[in-house]
Amino acid sequence: MLLAAERSFLAIIDIQERLLPVMANPRQVLWGAAVLMRAATRLGVPMVVTEQYPKGLGPTQADLKPFISEGALFVKQHFASTGEAGFLERTGGFNRKQAVLAGIESHICVTQTALGLKAAGYEVFVVLDACSSRHQTSLDTARQRLLQNGIDIVTVEMALFEWMGRAGTPEFKELSALIK
Repeated sequence: MLLAAERSFLAIIDIQERLLPVMANPRQVLWGAAVLMRAATRLGVPMVVTEQYPKGLGPTQADLKPFISEGALFVKQHFASTGEAGFLERTGGFNRKQAVLAGIESHICVTQTALGLKAAGYEVFVVLDACSSRHQTSLDTARQRLLQNGIDIVTVEMALFEWMGRAGTPEFKELSALIK
């Protein structure tokens, strides 16, 4: 099954100022999330950006703030975004059945949100190279569990090119430059 921009929404999970620096490969996560957010904006893919207990973990990382569309921020305390009141109502309002997730920590909030969205009837795709955990073992275990539960694992480039669908468009020229 391929991603389609007109059927997708993007969820950026908890890429926050006090949490990101302690992740494995924080720069890769930041780059991947920024590319996905820019592409989503350009291609009309709605997004939600979650913050887990921002009082303690800080706000969304400053480099991503320019890409957060108005009304996209969603503050939560549940590890699974789907457990927070209003989250499924917000994503349901997008009228899109493909959920594309990126963020931290992979084995906690990303996995729990992915499983919750799957249980709610969404086709779920986790962008693994835009996710991280503190330890590689946690990231590897999250990947394995997601796959065992029917969650598709994709990369930033896979999501980007599937959303675009073809070359030769103004969107292709603009967005393909983000990964060069």
